[in-house]
Amino acid sequence: MTDTTQQFASDNYAGICPEAWAAMAEANQGHQRAYGEDSWTARAADEFRRLFETDCEVFFAFNGTAANSLALAALCQSYHSVICGDTAHVETDECGAPEFFSNGSKLLLARTEQGKLTPEAIREIALKRQDIHFPKPRVVSLTQATEVGTVYRPAELQAISQTCRELGLHLHMDGARFANACESLGCSPAELTWKAGVDVLCFGGTKNGMAVGEAILFFDRKLAEDFDYRCKQAGQLASKMRYLSAPWVGVLQNDAWLRHARNANQCARRLAELVADVPGIELMFPVEANGVFLQLSEQAAEALRARGWRFYTFIGAGGARFMCSWDTELERVEALARDIRDVMGA
Repeated sequence: MTDTTQQFASDNYAGICPEAWAAMAEANQGHQRAYGEDSWTARAADEFRRLFETDCEVFFAFNGTAANSLALAALCQSYHSVICGDTAHVETDECGAPEFFSNGSKLLLARTEQGKLTPEAIREIALKRQDIHFPKPRVVSLTQATEVGTVYRPAELQAISQTCRELGLHLHMDGARFANACESLGCSPAELTWKAGVDVLCFGGTKNGMAVGEAILFFDRKLAEDFDYRCKQAGQLASKMRYLSAPWVGVLQNDAWLRHARNANQCARRLAELVADVPGIELMFPVEANGVFLQLSEQAAEALRARGWRFYTFIGAGGARFMCSWDTELERVEALARDIRDVMGA
């Protein structure tokens, strides 16, 4: 594919935001110490502590698969299990990495409601079997925003956290689109994490304007013991770590991360509004972040692709996902909506 026009298949299609680009250029001046001992990595960690209003442990990884998998491995022994949603990214799109890095911890799939885990579903899985022949539940992993674009409210997180405490489980959050969730709810990062009982957050930067780089935040410092060794062993200790951490300084300062998430969310809401009245179109899930999931006929989907549009169709028969990005332009959203209306005969 050589077309460089804005597309809606994934927010990974977007380029680097100017704040991240400028920070990398600034970090490229002169020499810095290697392996995370540089000033940029220290600044980025401090920016996270400021933003989250707590003295958390901060680590950096190349991508979300490594961040999630290493975080879960730190919370589990090989004979433990992780409770997650049946559509969770750690289950469907990480090639067994959570099991690999934990030396075998099993993923247990729980039913979800509009993509979200519930205390009842967690309790059902955790208490299903408690004999020595079954992997012992140790962690709950949830995704914020979810794989279907919905978001957990603070009260929902608190209820899940309370359930975890009752059952002796840790709570991990896959925050690939955490910025979008914060913007959607108007909540602070602290309110959606440690204040609600989250133990570990994997904060995604790639889907919100960075080239590479995810941050792993341990709100319970004891859980981060020897995590730096895990990162090294897994090939995640970059020798020139400043190029992973400096972009975070750029996007966290002056709330650029939140502005970019706001643009993506607003574009998604606008797309949903523009096609809401089209006969034959059905919104599959509430639009609460930067994704729009539409029930679309295969004929309509092929017609849109023939016009050059790129999007994913993996949420069941007839489901199409349209993702908006930090740099999505409203004009492009409106053009897509016009073509959707046209191919549907509206």
